[in-house]
Amino acid sequence: MALIGIALAGHWFDRDGLRDNIDGRVSFADVLYFTMITVTTVGYGDIVPVTVHARLFDTFVVTPIRLFVWLIFLGSAYDFLFRRVWDGWRMRVIQQRLEGHVVVAGYGTSGVEAVAELIRRGAPPAMIVVVDERSAAIEAAEKLGVNVLQGDATRNATLEAVRITRAKAVIVAAGRDDTSILILLTARGLAPNVPLSVVIRSEDNEPLARQAGATTVINPASFAGVLLAGSTHGEHLADYIADLAAHGGRVALHERDVTAAEVGKALSQLTTGLGVRIHRGGRAIGFWEPAAQRLEAGDCIVEIVPSERMP
Repeated sequence: MALIGIALAGHWFDRDGLRDNIDGRVSFADVLYFTMITVTTVGYGDIVPVTVHARLFDTFVVTPIRLFVWLIFLGSAYDFLFRRVWDGWRMRVIQQRLEGHVVVAGYGTSGVEAVAELIRRGAPPAMIVVVDERSAAIEAAEKLGVNVLQGDATRNATLEAVRITRAKAVIVAAGRDDTSILILLTARGLAPNVPLSVVIRSEDNEPLARQAGATTVINPASFAGVLLAGSTHGEHLADYIADLAAHGGRVALHERDVTAAEVGKALSQLTTGLGVRIHRGGRAIGFWEPAAQRLEAGDCIVEIVPSERMP
């Protein structure tokens, strides 16, 4: 509008340099018409500049304005039409092959670290979908090669768009406990069997998160407290816990189902790693308990393995 205003003002103040081939008079309506036609096209010839000043103004001012206006128009058309059409088509293509992917709802500090750790652990970026409402967060995630969707993860339509029912897992890191719990409720309603992990800041909200359907609740402050407290009982305890949690450590935790060949054996007899826990029928069984002396079909084993043996 500013550029068109400059052209309009120039033509109006130098209207004596214009000639109307229809009625010979140049009114404000004629100037407005001539300006719009000249800015958007090369003109029809019904109104023409006849003086040197008018022609120079059209050459050195109006012509660049015409180019700028077209660039602005094309840029706006790309943003509002072409980009939306392209993004919509791209998302449909992505949705068709989304299976066994990880959805990360929220790309703040925790979400960034989660995505980075997933990639370090070997997860293909194409199998990670980041959902966030902020444009800056979406642009940052897109640079990593992951799939992105700008939207509100508390809404059914958003989670349906990322095929949450076919996801391998969902990580909720919205930054606010109330938002995270609302995302959990929405996600659990759509995908009853998908594992949901959530970051909760307040210890008081951890029970609410579990009631909302969270499979795993992580409190960063509590975990930091565990490391700090562990360091007071031995200088190497915190290092080992961090070693287990980080991708770059020498050892890692591995969860898997018991194999047919292992049924009937004790947890301590595993050859793939150091068995530390069994999950059986919703109950956690420690390696020291009598029930750990005999593995059963359907058991889920948690073991400590060297990092290089991680699948």
